[in-house]
Amino acid sequence: MTVPHGGLPSPPTKVPVNAMTVDVEDYFHVSAFAPYVERHTWDRLPCRVERNTERILDIFAYRQVRATFFVLGWVAERYPSLVRRIVDAGHELACHGYSHIRVTEQTPDQFREDAGRAKALLEDIAGCPVLGYRAATYSIGAKTLWALPILEELGFRYSSSIYPVRHDLYGMPEAPRFAFRPMGTRSLLEIPITTVRWGKRNYPCGGGGYFRLLPYQVSRWAMARVNRSDGQACIFYFHPWELDPDQPRQRGIGLKARFRHYFNLSRMERRLQRLLSDFQWDTMAKVFLAHHDTSPSDCQ
Repeated sequence: MTVPHGGLPSPPTKVPVNAMTVDVEDYFHVSAFAPYVERHTWDRLPCRVERNTERILDIFAYRQVRATFFVLGWVAERYPSLVRRIVDAGHELACHGYSHIRVTEQTPDQFREDAGRAKALLEDIAGCPVLGYRAATYSIGAKTLWALPILEELGFRYSSSIYPVRHDLYGMPEAPRFAFRPMGTRSLLEIPITTVRWGKRNYPCGGGGYFRLLPYQVSRWAMARVNRSDGQACIFYFHPWELDPDQPRQRGIGLKARFRHYFNLSRMERRLQRLLSDFQWDTMAKVFLAHHDTSPSDCQ
């Protein structure tokens, strides 16, 4: 299976509205910690995802921002009231799988079971359709494109699981930079995480660790360039644990993982507040689906 060489252009607009997204998982779910934190210990670790996500909801309410929350099934099962609060606040509910297992570590049947289980759980709690999916650690790439038709079979209308960059943990630099319909699907839309083109290479500017590692002005410049030069909406993502500098520290983790995870956590909320003020924001469904003949979900 291959991906098309070009994306689907968005309608021209003077000031594109961008999509704000949150990957709702706890600090110990991070894929880089997988060699150090065994899954069977998750329930014994102090959970901070509920309080951190509630803080995000408060920030969004103050800034009058609507966002898409890609909620991990493991979290939804333990905090159903949090899922309902997300929906009641007018945000879009989307799926982050159940177990936070990379697609590269699953068979097609295992992937179908994990994504389907999480979708059914979220819809049961929220009482409305869940249209969006995001793979753990952006692990849909050149070798796992078989996952996209499965998502369509499960009833998802869009995925935001491909990052068109080079990275040691993920990435598909040859993928289109903007929304496209993958070959092998009829209506599914893949909406890659935002990159800025400089020379012959794509550089990440859609949030996550890069937003904490680089000076804020770099991220702001890159996103503004995508809005103005490419005429495209950006996708920004972050995690609740990134606003929690007091989270428990994991022992024995590698230097690279430690640096990526903990660097600038104390500055994240302040930077996020600036970002919410500097750009216009809405949900994934509102920003992208209306432009591609797909009805938005009632779950927002």
